[in-house]
Amino acid sequence: MNMDFNSAEKLLELCEQNQLPISEVMRQRECILGEMPRDAADHRMNKAWEIMRTSATQPLKKPIKSMGGLIGGEAKKLEAHYGRKKSICGDVLGKAMTYAMAVLEVNASMGLIVAAPTAGSAGVVPGMMLALQECYRISDQRIIDALYNAGAVGYLAMRNATVAGAVGGCQAEIGVASAMAASAAVELMGGTPQQCLDAASTVLMNMLGLVCDPVGGLVEYPCQNRNAAGVANALVAAEMALSGIHQLIPFDQMLDTMYTVGRHLPAELRETALGGCAATPAACAACGHCG
Repeated sequence: MNMDFNSAEKLLELCEQNQLPISEVMRQRECILGEMPRDAADHRMNKAWEIMRTSATQPLKKPIKSMGGLIGGEAKKLEAHYGRKKSICGDVLGKAMTYAMAVLEVNASMGLIVAAPTAGSAGVVPGMMLALQECYRISDQRIIDALYNAGAVGYLAMRNATVAGAVGGCQAEIGVASAMAASAAVELMGGTPQQCLDAASTVLMNMLGLVCDPVGGLVEYPCQNRNAAGVANALVAAEMALSGIHQLIPFDQMLDTMYTVGRHLPAELRETALGGCAATPAACAACGHCG
């Protein structure tokens, strides 16, 4: 059976024809194209999930200073704030923000992470998945299913647009990561394939035009903050989709739009550290890289 797809439209057709969720279509695609049995594919995804979980929790036990010195300890502060019952975000978002920021600490200190889809946006998917797992007592197997769903969205973005900040700005990194997380969350909470892609499309719409402006050229700041914001955006989009709010613009069209907008961003706003936050006096003073 051919389970390959090159667009969200084709993916939805496969889901409808075979009465399968996005996760299962993506799993079967991986097995067929990778010439591997189901167990082997799941084993590989489980390994990725274990790395995600470790990177999301390690800095909460022992905060890590980044190589550039711009971040370190932020996730622990969020956890402590949540523990004091001072959080205004609620359980899922409070936990998801904490875990997302923790992953960026691990990444910026040269630790082991899973690029999802990039290193600079690696906290959004695990942050969302781990928060939902803890708040709703979801099994690892169901999380693994959801990660296949996220993988399908990431694959479409890489195939038909970009996930590189140097090409499309941060909308391509955090934007796609958030779209992946939103789609996975919708399936995890019982949504349909159409609702999954509605959520992914909503995310890209809400983050359209987000620039990539790393202070000092380091994947630390504002990257870590944007991983937390990306989780929030994903949660909003997922909630809207699950409530039955339909997205006017299909995911394929939003991907095209994101890619077009990214190519129109000036070079200074595409990972060069020459514009945006990176060019502010405070950022220049912090990293000492400005002339």
